[in-house]
Amino acid sequence: EVQLVESGGGSVQAGGSLRLSCAASGLNGDDYAIGWFRQAPGKEREGVLCISSGDDSTNYADSVKGRFTISSDNAKNTVYLQMTGLKPEDTAVYYCAATLGTKICPLSADFFEYDYWGQGTQVTVSS
Repeated sequence: EVQLVESGGGSVQAGGSLRLSCAASGLNGDDYAIGWFRQAPGKEREGVLCISSGDDSTNYADSVKGRFTISSDNAKNTVYLQMTGLKPEDTAVYYCAATLGTKICPLSADFFEYDYWGQGTQVTVSS
């Protein structure tokens, strides 16, 4: 069974950086797409970025363009979300999610596009 474990969250001041990790197990060599999502207090969960085993990537959130990047280490089955220029509005619980059997990222960040979810890691940005 696929399991996803996020790490790397924490508290930073505005303008700071964090790198989140999503360690995946149970992929069994399958093609995959892994996306990062976030949910701020009182708001709906939104897609951030996605990367696939076919080296496809998709940005779901205009608000993070130029600040967040996604990468993967296939040998470690780990996907990273590098966040720079953090703003207070980036405060949220960040989740990674996976869908198997595909080499491309889902075009939309609809939740049903992803079958497996991690427990999330909190990111807090203070002004």
